[in-house]
Amino acid sequence: MNLRVPGPTPLPPQVREASAADMINHRGPEFRELLGAVVADLRHVFQTDNEVVIVTGSGTGGLEAAIVNLISPGDRVIAATCGVFGERFAAIAQAFGAEVINLAAPWGQAIDPLELEAALDRTPDAQLVLVTHNETSTGVTNDLRSLAEVVRARRRGGRPLLVVDGISSVGAIPLPTDTWECDVVVTASQKAWMAPPGLAMLSVSARAWEAMERATCPRFYWDLRAARRYAERGQTPWTPAVGVLYGLRVALQMMRTEGLEAIYARHRRVGQRMREGARALGLELFASPAYASDTVTALRVPSGANGEALVTRLREQGVVVAGGQGKLKGQVLRVGHMGYVDVGDIEQVLEALGRALALG
Repeated sequence: MNLRVPGPTPLPPQVREASAADMINHRGPEFRELLGAVVADLRHVFQTDNEVVIVTGSGTGGLEAAIVNLISPGDRVIAATCGVFGERFAAIAQAFGAEVINLAAPWGQAIDPLELEAALDRTPDAQLVLVTHNETSTGVTNDLRSLAEVVRARRRGGRPLLVVDGISSVGAIPLPTDTWECDVVVTASQKAWMAPPGLAMLSVSARAWEAMERATCPRFYWDLRAARRYAERGQTPWTPAVGVLYGLRVALQMMRTEGLEAIYARHRRVGQRMREGARALGLELFASPAYASDTVTALRVPSGANGEALVTRLREQGVVVAGGQGKLKGQVLRVGHMGYVDVGDIEQVLEALGRALALG
């Protein structure tokens, strides 16, 4: 089966083998060595000198951890959104009592840095700016570098913090955390990391750690301060997903061997082939071509075609893709191409897609 949803992503054989290893004491020396090795390699991929915290949970759990550790009820938060997952990030902040100012770009378009600039000028007391780097519901990659420059130029007294959903970008699309001065970047093991679901990983700046001491949202399982304290002795506060960490360690070793620039180039090559092949089949990209993602391609379902039926026809050929979400249900197909992927996998998708479209 050629799994091409935007996550979970396929696992290399050596990651599957490592993930099946026997359990160890998560309070013992073996786990201390495992956690230390994984965190060191994560910092390399995040391109950060900041601390990287690992929590057991999904990417959404990582987003909630970022919110509850950084805000107090009533804080003003700017959420720059352009799809389902940006809206989810905003909804999490709202659920914990933030006053959310929603800066929404049309779906298929990227967030305009000038619009963010204006929003910050109107909201000088904003505590956080939330940005989804790569929006998998629409296939858009935001220009995070420009957005980060806008936040940095308006930062006073350490605020606002820039909090980035990098769940489907880190490890596949360039995101130099420290260079762009991102305060918290969240990602998850089941995306570009070539590992099973179960872990969220957060890079946390010094400014963000300081903000946690002021924040008053209730937190227990997601308390990053507790995770930080336990990490000092090579542990996690709660029982970790040990098997996922086994697999992630091997995946990170593979990424070290390939090299970050080669990884980024491979994803660009794969994304370009997917887009070119889709256009050759007469399909239209949903995302603005200038901001089309290299980790997921969203395609408009042709007029008169049934999007759900197309997903089924592809599955019958051994290719599993995702349909649209929310208001895009039935209107788009989403092809994931991140992590353990190369052009050959996309050629199979395109061939199956051509046959599925020929059936009408």
